[in-house]
Amino acid sequence: MAGDFSVKFDDGFSADKLFNQGVSYTYNDIIFLPGYINFSTDEVQLHTKLTKNIHLSLPCVSSPMDTVTESYMAVAMAALGGIGILHYNNTPSEQFSQLRSVKSRRIPFVSDFEIRSPSDCIDSEEDFGSSSVVLVTESGSRKSRFLGYVLKSDWVELKNMESRVGDYMSKLDYSVPSSYDLDQIAGFFGEKGVKLVPTVRERDNEVVDLVTADDLERIREFPKTGFPSLGSNGDFLVGAAIGTRESDKERLEYLVKGGADVVVLDSSQGYSKYQEDMIKYIKLTYPSLEVIGGNVVSMDQARGLIQAGVDGLRVGMGSGSICTTQEVCAVGRGQATAVYKVSYLASQSGVPVIADGGISNSGHIVRALALGASTVMMGSFLAGSTEAPGAYVYQNGRRVKKYRGMGSLEAMTKGSDQRYLGDKSKLKIAQGVVGAVADKGSILKFVPYTMHAVKQGFQDMGASSIQSAHDLLRSSVLRLEVRTGAAQTEGGVHDLVSYEKKAF
Repeated sequence: MAGDFSVKFDDGFSADKLFNQGVSYTYNDIIFLPGYINFSTDEVQLHTKLTKNIHLSLPCVSSPMDTVTESYMAVAMAALGGIGILHYNNTPSEQFSQLRSVKSRRIPFVSDFEIRSPSDCIDSEEDFGSSSVVLVTESGSRKSRFLGYVLKSDWVELKNMESRVGDYMSKLDYSVPSSYDLDQIAGFFGEKGVKLVPTVRERDNEVVDLVTADDLERIREFPKTGFPSLGSNGDFLVGAAIGTRESDKERLEYLVKGGADVVVLDSSQGYSKYQEDMIKYIKLTYPSLEVIGGNVVSMDQARGLIQAGVDGLRVGMGSGSICTTQEVCAVGRGQATAVYKVSYLASQSGVPVIADGGISNSGHIVRALALGASTVMMGSFLAGSTEAPGAYVYQNGRRVKKYRGMGSLEAMTKGSDQRYLGDKSKLKIAQGVVGAVADKGSILKFVPYTMHAVKQGFQDMGASSIQSAHDLLRSSVLRLEVRTGAAQTEGGVHDLVSYEKKAF
């Protein structure tokens, strides 16, 4: 006999009830109950807003850390449909160069090559750097006429290695504009029957990249994601971080001239007079520039920065894998609670939220977005990838890259201490550590797979888009529960003698 379904069942908790009990929850503490599915995984839409006026086709943002985001990462993130935020643990001119590098490109990688003039000599294989080719220009700089190239494989076969480069280089009398995308470059290869071409910026003839047929084939094997993140002029979208010191106004001027689409005020605790004053200064001086404030974890913090005029909020304090703020300072909040609380308030003003920190798998991304965030900012998740800054080394037999918190003493010595409002202090207290992350390969491969897993999570919740998930959460249709330690263990791999874990 059928049950009486007219009786109201209390199954799970609403977000409002769950997050108003005075408990600080992390992502792993909570689980969503399944919803009704009437759409396919491919129908799930992940397009979203980074700020009030910047739209992305993927909710992915790379963190402004000096072991995560420089031009290579920012280019790849924009090509995928997300955005990269360039770190500012450098001089204004260095950050400007990184910014211009991103804006000069239309292809999802930054090639690494050395440049020589015809009168130079190549003394050793080390002169090739990490590349297998040396480009030759008239004056030996990027901003001069391109003449040809030297392959390492050809150089090692030379009988007289002391000869000048111009005597044995392979001559090239062609290039393509740096505005060409991959399809246009592929068309050029097919038309000319060549397998290597430099890309040159039209306005000043600067050599930007070197593209080979192998590069093209490698990138085309990667899975497709959303549309690339492009500005109205066709450039890749890119953001940049700055601080709140007076000198950062000079840095800001560089970034505006370089075409930054958004600036992130980078502070571990963003609810300060310094940040409010900088927000107001930016909005007065550059009214069309989008500004993201933070970091915040409470409604009061968020309210203050919204009133100051931010276009987006960055949420998280002490939740990153290499951050020790909560341990050292006893201040912060569990990331799940922080994202829900700040998003709830910010949504009333139409201010998108970036969930920053605590992301180590696709399930964490699903939780962050469903709890109210519009995008997720990732550090360790992207660190160790091909596109992350730094060289690979071997550590205990594993191929790794350095990954360090911006609150580590090592990063602070280069200038990141102002992020912790400690730039005038003689005593530097670490709020982060230096570590290493295993080689993950290219983000052009693992981010698309991760996003497909996120789509599957949304489908299981019965949400066909990020906005749909927000609506279901705030209408109490989407239900949650807290997981015990045993439930968390049960939800992962357990009770096996051995296993190999591969996400894709």
